[in-house]
Amino acid sequence: MHPTRRLVLALAATTLSCSAFAQAWPAKPIRLVVPFPAGGGTDTIARETSQRVAAATGWTFVIDNKPGAGGNLGVDAAAKSPADGYTLVLGQTSNLAINPTLYAKMPYDSQKDLAPVVLVANAPLVMVTGVGTPYKTLADAVNAAKARPGQLNFASPGNGTVAHLTSEMFQKAAGFKTQHIPYKGAAQALTDVISGGVELYMSSVPTLIGQIRNNKLRALAVTSAKRVDDLPNVPTINESGYQGFDAVTWFGLLAPAGTPKEVIARLNAEFNKALQHPELRKKLGDEGADAAGGTPEQFAALIRDEIPRWGKVVKESGARID
Repeated sequence: MHPTRRLVLALAATTLSCSAFAQAWPAKPIRLVVPFPAGGGTDTIARETSQRVAAATGWTFVIDNKPGAGGNLGVDAAAKSPADGYTLVLGQTSNLAINPTLYAKMPYDSQKDLAPVVLVANAPLVMVTGVGTPYKTLADAVNAAKARPGQLNFASPGNGTVAHLTSEMFQKAAGFKTQHIPYKGAAQALTDVISGGVELYMSSVPTLIGQIRNNKLRALAVTSAKRVDDLPNVPTINESGYQGFDAVTWFGLLAPAGTPKEVIARLNAEFNKALQHPELRKKLGDEGADAAGGTPEQFAALIRDEIPRWGKVVKESGARID
């Protein structure tokens, strides 16, 4: 047989094999790795979204929480899993776009070792203060910080997190500097800001919205370009005099690189359908997140563009994890 004909037949057989696999897939539960603890914003988004897909398709998802190293542990575990369509990961801004610059050594390449499936949601951050502080508005806090350079405490859930770097972006835009207090997660930080031990704090809307609604925290501004539906009276940083300011945490579904394209396409189609469902959109909205969607290529472009954007902020802030 002529070599060219042999190659054509081999390619045709491979295509048929991939197509047959995609049609039979999934034949067992799909593991969805969440690189953060159960109960957090990423975990909630993963569970709500996968449950909606499961209800529509009959597929079974098993949530596997693998926290550690700013999300790197879970993402790495997913990236090194077999590329057979049975392992997915819900990555987000920190472990896909920030950590490549923040960490001296990364166990995975977020562009080469993972196959983007779909952008799931965006969640603004919100700057808050305790209800016992004198800061009623964003301007109050900025004026106080300028009057006491480097003395006001500005806490974040951790060094190099989206919240930390967004606060650094804002301080640069507004022309003031505070004392950064990094916490290991949100729990202790929330206790301290509510008690007044810390004056300013920034974290994602899903993390803080409950305490804001319960009047334990006063929201000063959100970081997105538009207001958050569930915090309609809280202005954006953009409309508070800092035009063009826009920073959010985004969450997206990925698979190990090499996962069959037909499987990626099916996942993308089903998750896009789910993200248009009014019930899911409301549930995500109640958590302070906006349902997203789109193509794998669009999500890949977002990751590509966000790495240098956040990398610049990391370098300017001096944040580094060895």
